[in-house]
Amino acid sequence: MSDSATTAIGLLLFPALTQLDLTGPFEVFARAPHTQVHLIWKTLESVTSDRGMKLQPTTTFATCPALDVICVPGGPGQIDLMADEEVLTFLRRQSEQVRYVTSVCTGSLVLGAAGLLTGYQATTHWASLDQLALLGAQPVAERVVRDRNRITGAGVTSGIDFALNVVAELYGSEVAQDLQLQMEYDPAPPFATGSPRTATPAQLEKVRTQIAPFIEKRRMATVNAAAKLHTLP
Repeated sequence: MSDSATTAIGLLLFPALTQLDLTGPFEVFARAPHTQVHLIWKTLESVTSDRGMKLQPTTTFATCPALDVICVPGGPGQIDLMADEEVLTFLRRQSEQVRYVTSVCTGSLVLGAAGLLTGYQATTHWASLDQLALLGAQPVAERVVRDRNRITGAGVTSGIDFALNVVAELYGSEVAQDLQLQMEYDPAPPFATGSPRTATPAQLEKVRTQIAPFIEKRRMATVNAAAKLHTLP
């Protein structure tokens, strides 16, 4: 645990992540009182997101200070992380000392690959939600899911909702509400198509078809990670 005077939140940074999975929560956490946010990767070299944005780590696995919260964002690069023992070992070690183990989008699949969601309710991007069950988690189709000290957010844009929930857990709902007002977080999307629950059947089928090859690639990585879980001591 970090110094009681400061809350330390670590966000995992990795190649080909979806930057909004990380930068949405970062914006919330960085505004929270007495909080220090760390961007963590294997080295201090810049990391490129899946859409080309370069992001700079602030600490490494080796130099990461004691954390209160560890968060794993998602994105295409998550597939490689599920078989990266250096990353999985780091997450397992952090899970033993932090207050909250958290994720946004398909970052929850990485937590699952590390064995950290076995027996927990969790969520992820709607297109990969069923894959959580392969990793021993109970999939829940909600924007933010908390089960004991695991807090997971659904797809990309849920990161802000997720982070406000985490801030409410750490500092109380009044602080989280103040931050929401500061950020003018008052979503009014132009279309009611942001969820499988509101999209038309035709739209949902079209998008499922478009992303099907990648989702199958992710599923194979999840299947392989699930097989490795059974060999853990």
